[in-house]
Amino acid sequence: MWTDALGQKIEQRLGEIPGRTSFYYKNLVTGQTFSVRADRPMMAASVIKLPIMVEVFRQMKAGELSRNQLYVLQEEDKRPSCGCLNRMHTGLNLTVQDLYNLMIILSDNSATNILIRLLGGMERINRDLESCGYNTLQVNRLLFDREASDRGIQNYVSAGEIGDILEKLYLGSLVDEESDREMLEVLGEQRLNGKFPFAFAEKIPIAHKTGEDDGITHDVGILYAKQPFVLCCLGNETDCPAFNRFMQDVAWELAGGRGKE
Repeated sequence: MWTDALGQKIEQRLGEIPGRTSFYYKNLVTGQTFSVRADRPMMAASVIKLPIMVEVFRQMKAGELSRNQLYVLQEEDKRPSCGCLNRMHTGLNLTVQDLYNLMIILSDNSATNILIRLLGGMERINRDLESCGYNTLQVNRLLFDREASDRGIQNYVSAGEIGDILEKLYLGSLVDEESDREMLEVLGEQRLNGKFPFAFAEKIPIAHKTGEDDGITHDVGILYAKQPFVLCCLGNETDCPAFNRFMQDVAWELAGGRGKE
């Protein structure tokens, strides 16, 4: 439960962690909000996959894309690190539904890049995000594009705008109730659970998306505690183990301490 003392504690903890950090919290019952640098653009890592999923559902609703539309996996689609498509055989038939589930649940980079192309490219995605009022969310390069990353081209998010997406998903007001409910179900199947969910001995449902890269660690989501709340924690150029511990601790405390000490 939120208290002013907890807000002071969070600010103090953030101040002790090196690098660039941002924080956003909103109680979805009381409306209580607390943030620290929540409007700061942050290098996104895999958190960018959340707004990409939203664009998938927007285009499916508009009839521009079908969940059953098939894509044949090509050798050049395969990207290392997160996910499993890089280990699958060339020629594999994948539906759009397969791709967005892989993108979120396993954080699959290959699936993400395929979807970016199927959605009409980065410019189209960014234009649609901006039309929704999201000015810091930007898809500027494909996932695991080291050449672009070395040239300083990054994808960006902010804690506040991601928090707004999550709140609208919870309210069923982002795309439509059915689409928003499915997106939350997909986020609830997340398999990378070393951050927000880590400290809970008595598990609570959490719909979330993580992100990580060199010096980058994030978790953003909805924690379905007694009073559900949005929590977004973003860290760039930071001490990742220290920030991970902060995310574990703050999620546990905000949920009422329903976990292990």
